[in-house]
Amino acid sequence: MNTEIITTTDNEIARESAAFDLIQRQAKMFAASSLVPKEFVGSIANCAIGINIAKRLGADPFMVLQNIDIIHGRPSFRATFLIAMVNSSGRFEPLQFKMEGTEGAADRSCIAWAKSKDDGSILEGPKITLAMAKAEGWSTKSGSKWITMPELMLRYRSAAFFARLYAPDITLGMMTADEAQDVAVRDVTPARNSKLFEKPKQEELKDIPPVTYFKTEIARLEAEELSAKPLLDQVVAQLDSAGIKWSAVLETLQANGEGGQDYYPIEDASQELLQFLITNFAPLAELAKKGAQ
Repeated sequence: MNTEIITTTDNEIARESAAFDLIQRQAKMFAASSLVPKEFVGSIANCAIGINIAKRLGADPFMVLQNIDIIHGRPSFRATFLIAMVNSSGRFEPLQFKMEGTEGAADRSCIAWAKSKDDGSILEGPKITLAMAKAEGWSTKSGSKWITMPELMLRYRSAAFFARLYAPDITLGMMTADEAQDVAVRDVTPARNSKLFEKPKQEELKDIPPVTYFKTEIARLEAEELSAKPLLDQVVAQLDSAGIKWSAVLETLQANGEGGQDYYPIEDASQELLQFLITNFAPLAELAKKGAQ
């Protein structure tokens, strides 16, 4: 029995190694080609990632590479490719678009829908309106395609929402290129004149017990290794050690007029904000704990 287990394990390792070698050879070929987008030319790693995405989708690698755009450093599908993948998935009849409202007016809307091939039911995606595009800031940017071709953008966005709702295995959690361009890049760094940068008065913190950052049994070497890690890892480690959620700290920041009104993950915090959190973690942690109670 032991021999069989070892043999099976060796076979799995051999298959994985062979698959990796094949992807690497394919990636080298695509990286040497001038027919792929510039983000993949000369980059074996980027091509290998694109080929891996193609394998997950069961699609042709060259077609996938041709339909991926890198927006703000993240890969994004083109809307036309996403529509093609939904139509060719075999689960739905071709996508249809129901347009309502007055063309060019705020009430103009689009709903992407399709008939399920499994039971014949009608599946409808969320309604997208020009009023929504304005409220979300999609159509207020300079050079936005929502201004010049709103009818097409309504269909593209409704198709993306339909795919994300009914075929998430096709979207792989990725946005379309149009969606990625519409997402505003937010600066969440507190202003230098913010009261968060002011040192708290002693009497304001006299009743706040000190926060234990590390348990007494953690060695000095481990503490030094932590300080050598990136700022994001240090903040995450401190939050875990203190048993505080990032959302509670964010609410404390926002209660002091920083960071806007919306929730955003800690990965989106700026380096300056992370350094501020490390320097002022003790009082912020206590305020966050009190706010969560």
